Formats: sequence, C-alpha cells, structure tokens
Amino acid sequence: MNSPTCGTLLIAEPFMKDRNFQRSVVLMCEHDPSGSFGITINKITKDVLGDYLPNCEHIKAPVFDGGPVGKDHMHFLHQRADLIGGGREVAEGIYWGGDFDTAIEMLTNNEISKNEIRFYLGYAGWESKQLDNEMEEKSWLLLNATPAIVFFKNPSQMWKESIKQMGKDFHPIMHYPLDPTYN
Repeated sequence: MNSPTCGTLLIAEPFMKDRNFQRSVVLMCEHDPSGSFGITINKITKDVLGDYLPNCEHIKAPVFDGGPVGKDHMHFLHQRADLIGGGREVAEGIYWGGDFDTAIEMLTNNEISKNEIRFYLGYAGWESKQLDNEMEEKSWLLLNATPAIVFFKNPSQMWKESIKQMGKDFHPIMHYPLDPTYN
C-alpha cells in the first residue's frame, strides 16, 4: 500500500517531531484531491463522555483526543451499524458517526458496550496535497484498519500493536526511542 485511502491507518514514523502526532495512529475517514480527514484513535484523555454532555454524567465512556483540529467537535467510531443508523462505513466493520442520540441511548441502556464505540474530540486534517507530501517524506506507515486495531483494548499500546500487525520486518521500530539521539 503506497497511498492512504478511506479505511487506512496512518501510523506515525517513530521519530516524528510533530508533538500532535508522535506515536499516533490515525484512521483515515476521507482522502481525496481536496484534502484529507482522519481521527487519531490512540490518544486517550482522562475525560469521560459524561464530562461533556448535560444529563449524561452516568456515562463513563472514555474520550480520546481525535486530533489538533476542531476541538469543539465530537466524533465517534463504532461497530454497531445494526443499532446506530446513519454512520458511514470507513473500513469493514468500522463506522464513523451516525445518530448520536441513539448512540447515547444505547450506552445508557447498556445495549452497546464501551468496547464497541469510542468518542473523540477533534480530528486530523490535511489540505490538498499536504498528506501526499508527508507520505513522500515517509512520515507515515500505512496499514489497513481492522476493528481489532481501532478498538484495541489498550489504546496506549495501539501504536506498537499496529507496527506488530505490519509484520516482523517492522518489529524493531517498536523499540526505537522518540529521539534517536537518546539511542
């Protein structure tokens, strides 16, 4: 895979200097000539969904930092298109958005588990050709998204797990320091 598409995971190269994306895994939701949109899926915050929604203090689903853009927008990914209508399938079994009120109702009634849905503040965005330039600079590794990675049980280990999924040739980079001068 040489170019990102909808459903591709962008895995930050191990020495990425941009603090917004160090050791990040970004799920691409849109990629076309006008620009690209993705959600950083492995940066969990200390917040829970109930911190952001009135009358939903009981919902303890974690909130993730979806990226440096649009921090006033909440996005969600889920695996339950059978229960939450209106979502867009971005990879097999992975849906972006949908009926937010239904998603909240499902969580409240325990009809959907916190392992089947995740919430993100913000997103990662690229203007036309910007991501293509980053690909030429080898800033990102590419992997097809799967529910096993996107909803990985330990988000802080998702970057390493994504590298593992790329195959044994990539395993050594899991252990690289953030700054190669520390090696």
